[in-house]
Amino acid sequence: VQLQACGGGLVQAGGSLRLSCAASISTGSVVTMGWYRQTPGKQRRLVATMTRGGVTNYADSVKGRFTISRDNAKNMVYLQMNSLKPEDSAVYYCYASWFFSVSADFWGKGTQVTVSS
Repeated sequence: VQLQACGGGLVQAGGSLRLSCAASISTGSVVTMGWYRQTPGKQRRLVATMTRGGVTNYADSVKGRFTISRDNAKNMVYLQMNSLKPEDSAVYYCYASWFFSVSADFWGKGTQVTVSS
């Protein structure tokens, strides 16, 4: 599974950004897709995930501001980020869990989101 993310950038506080991630697979299926983020010296932390069936999970800090969505046919996941805050600044990583007899987790390379105050 290869994950290609895009959409990061610099935005002012209160602004919006939309992240996109495409999963390329040859066999099996992508079960859960989502986003994590990481700042220097800190652990990577959940932002939002969505299962193939549409069940979502959000970090408390982004609830009501971020919306995750998926296109299962295209194996794509999106993160609409509104009302961005400086503390949302981080490298955002696309995540996918894949299953084909066994399961495995995959990560994209990360895209930088910077929110200026």
